[in-house]
Amino acid sequence: MSKYFSERFASLKPYTPGEQPRDRQYVKLNTNESPFPPCAEALSYAAEHARSYELYSDPEAVELRQALAERYQVTPDCVMATSGSDEALDFAFVAFGSDARPALFPDITYGFYRVYANINRIPFREIPLEDDLTISLDRYAGQKAVIFLANPNAPTGIFLPPERIADLARRSPDSVIVVDEAYVDFGGESCVPLTQRYKNILVIQTFSKSRSLAGARLGFCIGCPELIRDLQTVRYSLNPYNVNSFTQALGIGMLRCEDTVRARCRTIMENRAYLTEQLKALGFSCTDSLANFVFARHLRLNGGALYQMLRDRGVLVRHFDGSRIRQYNRITVGTKEQIDCLLAAIRDIMGSL
Repeated sequence: MSKYFSERFASLKPYTPGEQPRDRQYVKLNTNESPFPPCAEALSYAAEHARSYELYSDPEAVELRQALAERYQVTPDCVMATSGSDEALDFAFVAFGSDARPALFPDITYGFYRVYANINRIPFREIPLEDDLTISLDRYAGQKAVIFLANPNAPTGIFLPPERIADLARRSPDSVIVVDEAYVDFGGESCVPLTQRYKNILVIQTFSKSRSLAGARLGFCIGCPELIRDLQTVRYSLNPYNVNSFTQALGIGMLRCEDTVRARCRTIMENRAYLTEQLKALGFSCTDSLANFVFARHLRLNGGALYQMLRDRGVLVRHFDGSRIRQYNRITVGTKEQIDCLLAAIRDIMGSL
């Protein structure tokens, strides 16, 4: 780092994104992207309806928010659009976290939570997962905090039913509960309806996974109008034109393709079941994932070594080096053909041992 880098951030450990290699062609199952491209109809809609590029994008994203409100059966003042769900998470840390209201989140979860807490100087506490890698909400209840829950959790894929989060909201009236639903469309049930009953629940979703727009960077928040106004205050103070014109139009276009999106989600769920079954037949154990990935380990294969041996064979998965999960690898659910390439590589590895 340079001599000018702020001392406040000298010890900051940034988030490590998944590999996006360019050195060769890989079967890419490491970053939970969709194996499907955006719908052609959505691309056409965006090309025709995007605001003129010499003008700033609509800072209120009025048409996109209206489309989201209709899709999720809320009013537009309950919705805010963001540049990916990561920006929404950052805004939530800034808006609701403080010395008096620290952040709480699991010790094994989306790695950006820790980064956002540190860079925004929000005190935080990581709550250990149970031995079976589930979240015990009793450990979060009754506190004054901003609670971040990825649901399904990442990288485990384990899902918490909405009624349990509703119970946490009732027991924690002084906490804001941020439910990060990046993977909810692959078998989970959204907490969006709870936002109409509980003023302390904020739901964050993304277009990156089920709607195939990882490269477009589009996310959104749904909560009561008061929470959304808080977030809008932060957004206008940091990045008022945060969602570009093409992405706003593309998001509307994808919302017009919901039947296709739902069908693709069903395909991914079927492929997840196939991948899990095949991995178990090879001696792996897997968590009960309701995400578009599988979290798997093998008692005879070191997780880090398996990751590297797969990479050497042209297959990318995601490995984490945390002490409790280093035997696991997170495997994105791709197409059937991609899954079969992965399984062939694993069989080749096991045959060489």
